[in-house]
Order: sequence, then structure tokens, then C-alpha cells
Amino acid sequence: MIQSMTGFGKHVIQLPSKKITIEIKSLNSKNLDINARIPQAYREKELELRKMIADVLVRGKVDLSLYVEITGEESSAEVNQGVVKKYMQQLSNIAGGDDLKLMELALRMPDTLKTDKNDIDAEEYNAILTALKQALSEISKFRSEEGKVLEQDFLSRLKALNVLLQEVRDMDPERLNTVRERLERAVAELKVDVDANRFEQELIYYLEKYDITEEKVRLDNHLKYFETTLMSKDSNGKKLGFIAQEIGREINTIGSKANYAPMQQLVVQMKDELEKIKEQMLNVL
Repeated sequence: MIQSMTGFGKHVIQLPSKKITIEIKSLNSKNLDINARIPQAYREKELELRKMIADVLVRGKVDLSLYVEITGEESSAEVNQGVVKKYMQQLSNIAGGDDLKLMELALRMPDTLKTDKNDIDAEEYNAILTALKQALSEISKFRSEEGKVLEQDFLSRLKALNVLLQEVRDMDPERLNTVRERLERAVAELKVDVDANRFEQELIYYLEKYDITEEKVRLDNHLKYFETTLMSKDSNGKKLGFIAQEIGREINTIGSKANYAPMQQLVVQMKDELEKIKEQMLNVL
């Protein structure tokens, strides 16, 4: 079953004094590109968090956001009283004013708050890991649901291509007869004597150049292979992309050999269906 690279997952955990929220968003990308926005206090754990994401999501442009909201009395920041008093004294010497106003101005100055860097609490970090696992589970489910939609679209496009291929098969004898008649008429208009046997040999050689039997067989095989790969248990986006390229080559060759307007119209329709497949392929994991 294929998966989309587009997805979203979110999970929230409430601790006694903190609320931890993890959000993961992903879009399509050729490789895995993780952008992590986490508080400075948790930077030492970033590599571990990235590895957990890489093991699950594999590919795509991924945005990880970790938010920690203090909901209790806990705070790691304290007022640097000595610095604030010094600022107030200097401001008073410059402009005077009441203490409340001076304190308001002083607190806007640099280094008025000091923070103590503490080790990450084990229980808190385990809560973060739990939230991340849940968010990854949600985004994986989202990707699978999107993959089902893509799968149905691909099957619809494949059905249309198979119908068009059958029309090409049915039209091929008529095409060759038309090309043959066109050549015979062109030679007749020259009003010159030609050796019938030699002309027939040249005609057969010329018609062989426009034969599309191999292309029809290969195109049929590629369409079946695409569907088989699509229905496999793994999401093989890159493999499906390669098969789509091979399908395109056979369609292009049929178009270049057709030399027959009605068949070239079918080829245009086939190219249109394939282009829609390729557009959607950009989102497949």
C-alpha cells in the first residue's frame, strides 16, 4: 500500500507543572529533510528525536515543533536583583523619577533575568518521547489515508491507459493499410515504371520501420508492473516513478512511429493521463 508524503500529527501531554505539545508536518521531497524547532533546553536530545522521526517517516520535508508551556509555579528564570538595582541607580542619576517607573525601565535592559541550566528531568523527557511516538503514529495514519486516495487515482489512470492501448491495438491494422495506400498512391502519381517485386520489398522494409508491436507489448507489461508494484505492501514511490518513465518512453515511441493522425490523437490522450500520474507521483513515499 502506498503512502503519501503529506501528513500531520499532533499530541499533547499534561504534566503537573508543564504542558508538552509536539506537532509534526510533512510535505513531499526527494530525500528526508527534518527542520526541528525545539527549546534550547532540549537541544542535546535533538539527534535522538531526529532518528526516531527518520525511522518512521523515511522521506519528505518534515517540520518538528516542540512546545513546552509552564502551567504551574515552576520557573527556571530569576530576577538578577543586583543588575536591576544598578540600572535603576544609573537611570535615576540621568533622569530621576519614581522607583516603580525606574524598575519598569530597568527590567527591559539586558541581563536582568538569569536562568539556571538544569539537567533534563527523566520523567519529563519520557513524556516527550511518548508524545513524539503518538504524533508519529498520527502522521503515519494520515499518510496512509492520503495514500489510499492516491492509489484510487492511479488505478483510474491505469484503467484509462489500458483502454487507450486497446484502441491503439484495434486501430493498428487500419493504420498500416492507410500508410501502405498512401505510399502506393505517391508512387503511382510519379508515373514511372517500377519493378513490382522490388517495390514490394522496399514497401515491406518501410512499413517495418513503423511497426509498433514491440512498443505495444512493452507498454502493456509496464502498465501491469506498475499496478503490481502499486498493490505491494510497501510504498515504492521511487520505483513507481521509474516505471512511469518507462511507460512514457513507449508512448513517445508509438507517437513517433504512428504516422497516422487518429493514432497520434490517442497518444496525446495517453500522455495526458501519464502526466497526471507523474504529478501525483511527487507525493508518494
